[in-house]
Amino acid sequence: MSIPRVVEAKFIKSAQSIADSLPEDMSEVVFLGRSNVGKSSTLNSLTQRKNLAKSSATPGKTQLINFFETRYLYNAQSYPVRFVDLPGFGYAKVSKSLKEVWQKNLVEFIKHRVSIRLFIHLRDARHPHARIDDDVEAYISEFIRPDQKYLTVFTKIDKLNQKERGKLKRDFPGSIVLSNLKKNGHDRVHQEILHTIFSVGKEEDKSAEKKNIEKKSTVEKEKGAEG
Repeated sequence: MSIPRVVEAKFIKSAQSIADSLPEDMSEVVFLGRSNVGKSSTLNSLTQRKNLAKSSATPGKTQLINFFETRYLYNAQSYPVRFVDLPGFGYAKVSKSLKEVWQKNLVEFIKHRVSIRLFIHLRDARHPHARIDDDVEAYISEFIRPDQKYLTVFTKIDKLNQKERGKLKRDFPGSIVLSNLKKNGHDRVHQEILHTIFSVGKEEDKSAEKKNIEKKSTVEKEKGAEG
């Protein structure tokens, strides 16, 4: 079964708002989440580039919209995708006026940026029902377009025990749990990205898996007949 993988990833530019952002000439995946949820680590893990996205020791320090151009390789085909890292929300140690500017710029970007195809909302698995995350999800649901998708991805899953993980999956059945430490869950995120933007990935993998099962069953039947 072929797994989509990122073969190229590079930082392009930072922008303060939609006004000075890149042209909308490539489908975009937006990563959003609270300022300490691990967005930089997730971007670096997904692209297998250790320092692609710079993390800060101070939550809320990353104030700009950062653009990264990536290229996927899947079944010998090339798929260009732009990753967009948004400033974290829920930060505290910034002035009120600066917070208001960030809020305005972020709202304009996520509402009016035509090239956004997938919102990946990173949530801390230790605080799955955080009010601010629920509010963001509800807000985006008010204007999300038919050609866009919203995906919940839980980070820091390693901090949960087996019982807590089971409850998380029951409470959020359509979500993906991610471990940047053990590199678990990344393949599912890649598949969602390619399937949402290019309509490839998941169906082909299911078809291939089904064929493998059928082939295995046939072989076993033949062996049984020979015996």
